[in-house]
Amino acid sequence: MGRFGLWQAGQMLLGLFGAVLLAAAVGAYGHDGAGSFLSVVMARLVAMGHGDFGISVLAGTPAWNQLAARLPATLSLAGTGALVAFIIGGPLGLVLGAGRWLRAAAPLIQIVAALPVFCASLLLVWLAAIVFHWPHPPYTDASLLSALLHQDTKALSDILWAYALPALTVGAAGAAAVQLALRRAAAEAMDAPYRKGLRLLGLPALEIDRLYLAPQILAGLLAHLGEIVLALLSATAIVEWVFDWPGAAVLFVKAAALHDWPVAALVLLVFAAIKLVADFAGAVGARALAGESAAP
Repeated sequence: MGRFGLWQAGQMLLGLFGAVLLAAAVGAYGHDGAGSFLSVVMARLVAMGHGDFGISVLAGTPAWNQLAARLPATLSLAGTGALVAFIIGGPLGLVLGAGRWLRAAAPLIQIVAALPVFCASLLLVWLAAIVFHWPHPPYTDASLLSALLHQDTKALSDILWAYALPALTVGAAGAAAVQLALRRAAAEAMDAPYRKGLRLLGLPALEIDRLYLAPQILAGLLAHLGEIVLALLSATAIVEWVFDWPGAAVLFVKAAALHDWPVAALVLLVFAAIKLVADFAGAVGARALAGESAAP
């Protein structure tokens, strides 16, 4: 386990180094001063090593300040969407993976899950606004914890309404990744030969599933944690644009469109780091649960 953890940590650090190189190259893209592009990239690497991620071309403030102001909104939206994704995708993946006759429906589920997130967002907006007349106040910086502590029902209601549709949209996209990972893990675990052997030894099915099947399924889910996080972040980028959510994902889109390369490079670096850390945590967690069977 220790050697495996070190190997995964090495892969994560190597990936982070590649992300830093890419961010330095993107940050140097719009540089029109003296020196070659390679020398500018090396200068950006040195500056990033000292915590200098450049100045926003549009705002005229440090790029890190631009990201720090928007990243909490993205993380809160992605976190709420992840909760919805596991609530929806968890049972669906287990059902599709556990029942042999239900596995035939899995391709249809995948086709439905593959619908573009943007189209799903537009459909939710249309249904909410036209059919159900669902109010959707703009996102505010009001703290959910503060509203709960002060028992401010009006602020709490505004926060929940602002989160509802975006979180459901992100959660729907994340649920596709969750159910796919669980379906694969459950299908593989249900077909494992040890289950039949343990039943022949007299162990009850519930005990077998609790002691052996559940850890194996959870390990399969953790092994795909990076893919789930990437699906959530990708959906968040589109949802932030559709719902005018002031997050870091839409900041990257706008920065790239308006050639604000220092900001775009920093957002890209942070998102890549989140994905790489999720890959590392998922791989180590899967190995801890399933042992050698969780190895890649």
